[in-house]
Amino acid sequence: MKPSEWLQGLRNIDFNDLDTSNIGSWPAAVKTIAAALLAVLVLALGYNFFISDMENQLEAKRLEEDTLKEQFASKANMAANLELYTQQMKEMENSFGVLLRQLPSDTEVPGLLEDITRTGLGSGLEFEEIKLLPEVTQPFYIELPIQITVTGAYHDLATFVSGVAGLPRIVTLHDFDLAPTNPDGGTKLRMSILAKTYRYNDKGLEK
Repeated sequence: MKPSEWLQGLRNIDFNDLDTSNIGSWPAAVKTIAAALLAVLVLALGYNFFISDMENQLEAKRLEEDTLKEQFASKANMAANLELYTQQMKEMENSFGVLLRQLPSDTEVPGLLEDITRTGLGSGLEFEEIKLLPEVTQPFYIELPIQITVTGAYHDLATFVSGVAGLPRIVTLHDFDLAPTNPDGGTKLRMSILAKTYRYNDKGLEK
């Protein structure tokens, strides 16, 4: 059938006369159009439910691929420089060990307490308390806390703190507490402070 004849036959069809319960009796032109529309509908549904979902999955895999490539490049760079990193780590460990060994092997408590007392008296302060607290063991060093309570003028207290921090022995100061000795007034203050000194823990380093 020529296309012109097919179109002419289609024009002559009264679609109201078509029996939907007997599609086989429809003219060939109508059945062709119905089959084409059905095929388009099937393709559209197939794209919507299957192809579109697969495209989303493909895009997700592409993003994952980009991330994996970046991770691979980063790890490849680390692997290429692993020997350098290892050497640097060994140098740092050696330097750390040297610094730790510079700490004294004992706390030299008597000399340290004498230095702190001398610094306080030289600053014009009065000692109410200077007490050794239990040692605290850390992986590579042992710290010895010393609780100190002194009274005096504000500037004298500041001079004392500066003097203790400047001692040849490593001493750190913590937990400052400053209050007037007389709540009713006066310039005299009471300061409680925790001083810590350190010694080398050779057993911890060996572990």
